[in-house]
Amino acid sequence: GLTFLSVLTSAFMIWKGLSLFTNSESPVVVVLSGSMEPAYHRGDILFLHNGYTPIEVGEVVVYKLHDKPIPIVHRVMKVHTENESGEQYLLTKGDNNNADDRGLYNPGQLWIQREEIIGRVKGFVPYAGMGTIWMNDYPQLKMGLLGALCVLSLFSND
Repeated sequence: GLTFLSVLTSAFMIWKGLSLFTNSESPVVVVLSGSMEPAYHRGDILFLHNGYTPIEVGEVVVYKLHDKPIPIVHRVMKVHTENESGEQYLLTKGDNNNADDRGLYNPGQLWIQREEIIGRVKGFVPYAGMGTIWMNDYPQLKMGLLGALCVLSLFSND
């Protein structure tokens, strides 16, 4: 029991440390769709960093819209910068999509604002996140895995 709690606490501390280091609420994400193929495929794990330098056309960003639970991984197609404030407004599009993301944005929204950006993609591991996708696609698998972990923690020697 204590070992399991120790592992969970350590994982949480590592996650929070990564969040601080990368300036991103979610420094690691899994690609959930094929909208960014051929650059990134469903199941790829992406490593993010949310630096303070201006975002440029061509960068792949992860953004999360207000009132929408799932972040989106897409490429920046256009950048509009306010002259006075320097604030950036971004237009994004999936590499494998025919149209830009304005249809995904909130009603009346034409641009993504900088504060909606979770991070910029800085690296990836191909298909390493497929377990996450399988557990979302097949909830029985998730329950079976959790059950097995509980049974193992009950019968561990600690």
